[in-house]
Amino acid sequence: MKILVVDDFATMRAITKKILKDLGYKDIVEAENGEEALKILKSERIDLVISDWNMPKMDGLALLKAIRSDPELKDTLVMMVTAEAEKQKVLEAVKLGVNGYVVKPFTPETLEEKIKKVLSQKKS
Repeated sequence: MKILVVDDFATMRAITKKILKDLGYKDIVEAENGEEALKILKSERIDLVISDWNMPKMDGLALLKAIRSDPELKDTLVMMVTAEAEKQKVLEAVKLGVNGYVVKPFTPETLEEKIKKVLSQKKS
C-alpha cells in the first residue's frame, strides 16, 4: 500500500510519516503542496492521500477537487488532516468526496483509527 503525505510543513510530513511507519506502512511518498501531489498521483499509483488543508500553490480542497474530477484518479482514497474544524469547511470536503477527516493535533491512535475506517470504504 502506497501512501502520499501532502503538507507544506516538513515537520508535519515527518511526524505523519513516522506515525505511518510505526503503524507498519512502509511505502510513503511526500509532497509539499497540491500541485506537487498531483504530479506524483499522475506518475505513480497511490492508494491513499493524506493531505493538509491549508497549503500554498494548491490547497487540500483544490487537490481533492482535482482528484475527484480526474477519471484516472477519482477513486483514490483521500483523507484530510487539518486544523480546520469549522463545520462548513468539513461539509464542503464531504460534499467533494473526502474519505476521512482528522483534526490537528492528532494522536497516532486517532490517525490509525481514521486510516482503518477509510480503508474499509475501499471498493474491492
